[in-house]
Amino acid sequence: MKRFNLTTCRHLLLIILSVLISTSCNHTKRSNTTTAEAGKFDINVPAQHKPSSSFSDTFTIDFYAAVFYNPDALQLEKIKAITDTMIFESNMHDCFYQMKNARNVLTKYYPKVKLIEVKNARYLLFKKQDGTDFYIDLNTKDDACGIFLFDGIKTPVMVDMTNIDSELGFYFTK
Repeated sequence: MKRFNLTTCRHLLLIILSVLISTSCNHTKRSNTTTAEAGKFDINVPAQHKPSSSFSDTFTIDFYAAVFYNPDALQLEKIKAITDTMIFESNMHDCFYQMKNARNVLTKYYPKVKLIEVKNARYLLFKKQDGTDFYIDLNTKDDACGIFLFDGIKTPVMVDMTNIDSELGFYFTK
């Protein structure tokens, strides 16, 4: 049996270390994306906004009301053109049923609130009882549809249609 001398042991140790180091170094880059960052949008992609209304008219509200707004026909076509078909259909479906539910809740629990539909206007002008006016430019609202509540006294507020039951109670308190 042959004995290993010190030089042979060193060479063997260097070979083993070289193999270990070369296999442990991976030249592929690891992703630094954490789970929380995975759902974020790429910051280099410009955000898409709702296309402008085809109208420049102003609708005036000076009474107790729930104002439902929707895009006009040309604006709806522009939204459809820049939105994925499945997302567009889902959003329109949501708008229809959420507004239907909101109308039902308002009619049942707040029958004195007048329901207003706005489609062919860009601006809403709310005239408060104290003489002040409050303008809303619907082009600045990225939702295709929505509801504003107005009691004539407080500043009008856009409400979340999915929580219409509680939103009405918060706004229309005496």
